[in-house]
Amino acid sequence: MEPAAPVGQVRAAATKLSETVDAALQEPRRQRRLVLVIVCVALLLDNMLFMVIVPIVPVYIAHMRGDRENPTPAPEVWGPTLPPPTLDNASAEIANTTENPTGTPTTTTRPPFRPRYPTESEDVKIGVLFASKAILQLLVNPLSGTIIDRMSYDVPLLIGLGVMFASTVLFAFAEDYATLFTARSLQGLGSAFADTSGIAMIADKYPEEPERSRALGVALAFISFGSLVAPPFGGSLYEFAGKCVPFLVLAAVSLFDALLLLVVAKPFSAAARARANLPVGTPIHRLMLDPYIAVVAGALTTCNIPLAFLEPTIATWMENTMAASEWQMGMVWLPAFVPHVLGVYLTVRLAARYPHLQWLYGAIGLAMIGASSCVVPACRSFAPLVISLCGLCFGIALVDTALLPTLAFLVDVRHVSVYGSVYAIADISYCLAYALGPIVAGHIVHSLGFTQLSLGMGLANLLYAPVLLLLRKVGLLSRSRSERDVLLDEPPQGLYDAMRLRERTGPGTKDEPTSPPGPFEECEDDYNDYYTQS
Repeated sequence: MEPAAPVGQVRAAATKLSETVDAALQEPRRQRRLVLVIVCVALLLDNMLFMVIVPIVPVYIAHMRGDRENPTPAPEVWGPTLPPPTLDNASAEIANTTENPTGTPTTTTRPPFRPRYPTESEDVKIGVLFASKAILQLLVNPLSGTIIDRMSYDVPLLIGLGVMFASTVLFAFAEDYATLFTARSLQGLGSAFADTSGIAMIADKYPEEPERSRALGVALAFISFGSLVAPPFGGSLYEFAGKCVPFLVLAAVSLFDALLLLVVAKPFSAAARARANLPVGTPIHRLMLDPYIAVVAGALTTCNIPLAFLEPTIATWMENTMAASEWQMGMVWLPAFVPHVLGVYLTVRLAARYPHLQWLYGAIGLAMIGASSCVVPACRSFAPLVISLCGLCFGIALVDTALLPTLAFLVDVRHVSVYGSVYAIADISYCLAYALGPIVAGHIVHSLGFTQLSLGMGLANLLYAPVLLLLRKVGLLSRSRSERDVLLDEPPQGLYDAMRLRERTGPGTKDEPTSPPGPFEECEDDYNDYYTQS
């Protein structure tokens, strides 16, 4: 019986340690920081999955073509950001292939920052493969937003991470184009849940400004970093370890993030199920009818179109216009990471001091994007082009960092403080640009020209900037005093933390808070009538 005593002590110590760790994880401030880490890792993972295939898939598809004489293409080192292929890219790369006197195909020496693209028919397949993730994500987002509003944020985030894990493993072992396409599309399905629920969870955990803008700014920085680091990460591991390794590493990160979410949020606990009984959010189709939300969504789409359309086309334009070297074409986007992070930081600091001017920061960002996009075709050397792209990314940072918190604020003051559907609308705005970019951009350049494409995108951003004047009264809106306000008797613990009732005066008093008239005052009655009838 004596050996049982140490065993009992060990069990008691383990139980006590587990209870201590659990109590520490459930402390509200520490828990929301851990949630921010989990969401940032999920967003980093999603953007790495979006870009990691850039240096791998073209060579791998060329290998699947069945080149028996050289079945394993020589691996290459990849630059930080590499645009998806276009038909012009394929033609230019095919022109570099010659035959030696023995009849064996040989390829001219290629610098280390850009792959040789496959044949033109395969190039179309690659474009579709690149866009398939964004396309499916675009189609699923209306459904995922509704599910997130119904189920809370943690369970859909866990579902998204699980789907991303499975699809990434499938992509790692895919041996044909159909399997690659299926896995890539499933990644879009997982991203539709993980991205939307992650951003919504941040908005819920950080209900007050400037903490909300700061947390969303950190998430945007991780998104930018993921897009930057993915191509060299994928290319290097592909070179030294093969196709499977980069995807298995990302799958392991996804699995670890999901396990961390299970430990921190405990989505299947009794407390989580009880919190799921809180009021349901406003349906996504009603949010789309909100004119303020529609203006913000339009701005998010407009500001991301230049980036989505320039990425697949700028490399070929650089080669034809300024005789750029391969390393320049691969490195042209790298410096833009710094102004993007700087733009996020600057907007967060300005929003903390002047929160009512979020619309102005977004308008300035759109103007900078428009001006930078118009300047790009006039660049005839590498340095001016880098400066233009830095201005472009700086403007995108201003728009995203200013308007993402604005969406949450609009839901707080005009609807129910549940954020799944509204951030599904934001994700739709992003995906609309990135679904069209890899497929449409090359055709526009071929039919109209790169200059016309850049000027058109710049003009669209410049024209949309004044539209944000319609948001100038948003910062003065106050929370609607209706049955949609919910009183939580205990401190915020998890889901829907932002739904906290302000002190309210009695009805009919002079101190009753009301919203000031806005630019959409004339259409407000029609909108409210539709809302009531529905």
